[in-house]
Amino acid sequence: MFRFEHPIYLNLMLALPLLVILYWVYLRWKKNVAKKLGDSSVVNRLLLDVSPFRMHLKFILLMLSLASLLIALANPQIGSRLEKVQRKGIDLMIAIDVSNSMLAQDIKPSRIERARQSVSRLIDDMENDRIGLIVFAGKAYTQLPITTDYNAAKMMLATIKPDMVPVQGTAIGQAIEMAMASFREEEGGKAVIIITDGENHEDDAVAKAADAASKGIRIYTIGMGLAEGAPIPDYKNNQITGFKKDRSGSTVITRLDESMLQQIAQAGNGIYVRASNTQAGLKKVYDEIGKLDQKTIDSLSYADYDDRFQYFIALSLIFLILSFTINERKNRWASKIKIFKTEQQ
Repeated sequence: MFRFEHPIYLNLMLALPLLVILYWVYLRWKKNVAKKLGDSSVVNRLLLDVSPFRMHLKFILLMLSLASLLIALANPQIGSRLEKVQRKGIDLMIAIDVSNSMLAQDIKPSRIERARQSVSRLIDDMENDRIGLIVFAGKAYTQLPITTDYNAAKMMLATIKPDMVPVQGTAIGQAIEMAMASFREEEGGKAVIIITDGENHEDDAVAKAADAASKGIRIYTIGMGLAEGAPIPDYKNNQITGFKKDRSGSTVITRLDESMLQQIAQAGNGIYVRASNTQAGLKKVYDEIGKLDQKTIDSLSYADYDDRFQYFIALSLIFLILSFTINERKNRWASKIKIFKTEQQ
């Protein structure tokens, strides 16, 4: 396992491109000053001993030295000993609707974007629970199997977008069925959160929720959208070019189907929460889930880490010493050696 003990120092790497720009500005300034001194051919003869290559190489070595020093300050470490850790938590699958109707902007900035933001904040608050992700539209797919790797969960969450499922629709029942199959047959709290606008369900989601409840799996629903609804934007190059229309040419209005989501939550022994522009309701649901029986989760964790900063300190010193040994002027003795010089007859 590799990690940085103080990753905040890596942010200083952003200063390196700025130093490169300043170096380029300095070279331009020198060139302009040289032009003002007189004829360029005369100035070039006066500066014949100056080597641009050596000057650039010296700067590159200094940059490498600084970069190595910053890495050393961040202190790269390698895990050296694994130990078994026991912790108590619940298993949670989050199913996110990625149908086109989730592009509607009655919930700002959009239904799908608010869902992603809320789940991301929820992951930040997690400690011992396991999480998995499912995406669904006309079909459901597992985006992330259940895991304690919260970084992986946030990475996969960032990739979720409406066009990732080619079949349009809202197959809530299939998403519940897939979530049920994701859980291990162990005692403890198991829950599924369905985040959707509830429109155009493709199957008997209420029956699936009741089946899950009979197996000890709670189903919670969060309604994304407002009752009055909103049009579905059409995008081109990340710009809204219009709104989706039906076959008669009328603008399609997508509305939240609260009745369906309430029935699903009731059948699944969970609760229903409607999102709004001030809150998405996910925290309220997670607080309810926190009341479930927690189970002991065994996992492996690195207990000891070996420091590796000393290698980068040494590398930084090597680059620094090399830069000091390079003279920006050409070596006059070496310049007299002309291996490929031919004598004229």
